[in-house]
Amino acid sequence: MTGRAEGFEYVRRADGRVIITHHGTVAATLRGARAAEFLADVEDDPQLAMARWTGNYRHGNERVARQHPRNQR
Repeated sequence: MTGRAEGFEYVRRADGRVIITHHGTVAATLRGARAAEFLADVEDDPQLAMARWTGNYRHGNERVARQHPRNQR
């Protein structure tokens, strides 16, 4: 695993909407000012920006990993 967010794509629609997909499934739809802010943010690192904007940069296993015997002190 590379530790990088991958599998994201975005489409800019004619009406100004931005649709972000993750492995082909719609992850977020942005409109108006949020769409413009996203388009400015996506220039640096597109995959990381899309992961942050969709909330998919954390995978929900943090609590489970904390309870694993290997991580007990």
